[in-house]
Amino acid sequence: MDEIKDRSVKFRWYGLAAISLSVALIIMDSTIVSVAVPAIIGDLGLSSTQVQWIQEIYTLVFAALLLVWGRVADRIGRRRVLVYGLVIFLVSSVLCAMAPTGGLLIGARAVQGVGGSMILPTTLSLLNANFRGKDRTIAFAVWGSTIGGMAAIGPIVGGWLTTSFSWNWAFLINVPLGLLAIAGIMSFVAESQEQSTGKLNDYFGALLSIVGFGALAFGLIEGRSYGWWMAEDAAPFSLAGISPIPAVFVVSLIALGSFIRWERVRAKASRSVLLDISLFSIPSFGRGNITALTVSLGEFGLILSLPLWFQNVLGLSALEAGIALVPLALGSFVASGSVQPLSKSLSGIRLVQLGVSLEIVSVAALALLIRPDSSTWLTAVILFFYGIGVGFATAQLTQVILSDVPVQFSGQAASTQSTARQVGSALGIAILGTALFSTLKNSTQAQVDTLVAQNPQLQGAVDTVTHSSGGTIAALAANPQTAAIADAARIALTNGVSIAAWVAAGVLLLGLATTFRLHPQKADAPGQGLTEEEAPRPSSTEGTEPTQSR
Repeated sequence: MDEIKDRSVKFRWYGLAAISLSVALIIMDSTIVSVAVPAIIGDLGLSSTQVQWIQEIYTLVFAALLLVWGRVADRIGRRRVLVYGLVIFLVSSVLCAMAPTGGLLIGARAVQGVGGSMILPTTLSLLNANFRGKDRTIAFAVWGSTIGGMAAIGPIVGGWLTTSFSWNWAFLINVPLGLLAIAGIMSFVAESQEQSTGKLNDYFGALLSIVGFGALAFGLIEGRSYGWWMAEDAAPFSLAGISPIPAVFVVSLIALGSFIRWERVRAKASRSVLLDISLFSIPSFGRGNITALTVSLGEFGLILSLPLWFQNVLGLSALEAGIALVPLALGSFVASGSVQPLSKSLSGIRLVQLGVSLEIVSVAALALLIRPDSSTWLTAVILFFYGIGVGFATAQLTQVILSDVPVQFSGQAASTQSTARQVGSALGIAILGTALFSTLKNSTQAQVDTLVAQNPQLQGAVDTVTHSSGGTIAALAANPQTAAIADAARIALTNGVSIAAWVAAGVLLLGLATTFRLHPQKADAPGQGLTEEEAPRPSSTEGTEPTQSR
């Protein structure tokens, strides 16, 4: 009997490895693709608009569908949806690699977004369903460190594949890894689902959710390109000089407001719902999602700006810039290994607070110390401690958010917190990206105003700095006539990184403050976790009592 139990425990940890590989796949893919874009441009002859949509269509579809798939997984099986998502992701990866035109590549990336939106919430809900107590703490630590580590390792893999082989392998690498993940999940992960006699037929709620979150993601991603109010000169289209972004936000607000009202009405009528709004009556879940959104926003302080600074100010190649991010991955993995001993004396909340505090100190150190001639040794130390912070905060915050949620609601709870994080990330891109690129533009212009006044033809060279996100600095430096513009741009981009980091530190400080209102029940004690019977129960629908099947 003991031998059977030991084997079951061992298989569960093998299952954790397969689940972690699944989430690693979608995180690594997004960073690999960003490195491979220049090679794709040269091969397929893409327009600037196509380049933008290759990266953004994935994020848009991903954010719009997270909530839907989490709820579907509760009903038809979390493992089943995860495997389906992996299959869709792998097939679309092959289509991406074989795409002969930019349009077909964009379409394949949209399908990838569908697969990715099925993978992320189901990995979380499976962890929530299959692990308890201190084992859950370790499992979420591995999951969170995988996200932080793969975000740093992806650019290295992408740079190596693109340089040594071709950009096609940036997508084809997903196939063997995905097949390995599927095999591990089918062999070692138990199925988990809500058993109910009622059918999930909340189609209008699903539509409102997709429109609401899709419009919100679009507005946050595209605001800088279209203009937040008045249309930018380079905007694809405008409405009498007014940017369409405000109208997009209004659509999102109306759709999401209608979604909440619709779900409440259906729940009162004991009909199936896409999201049980009463989940937010669980304090750790409701408040935790606010914390997750805020922390995700702040965490983009380094991830967004440092790769640009490495390549355009220090002159590193894409592969070298990826290697410079390795300390972040190392820090995340160190955090993963440290969770088990620390969890004996620190609760999940305290680990979250420790992690966010390390992030704040690291980001503030970057803002204070970074210079145009700084070395990668400086950033290596900062990134290492930042990675430790991300490893603690990301995983343990997820555990805290889900700790009091009954197992049968794991899918919709996991997808809700994933959506909160995705919205926070999009906000981070919008706010910190605006701070970074506005500083790059204004600071560069201010430094070379006298030079441009003497030679107005140089204004075009100044404008290319902003339009390329600093990508033309090396070319400008090679020309004696524009070398001064390059020097000004290096200083401006460094100042932009510093300002974005200060903003991120402030947002993370706000996120840290929100953690002091998080008080899970028994999960707040070191090494503890709630069982399904102990957890608070939101209202169930259709008069059925959901149970878990394994």
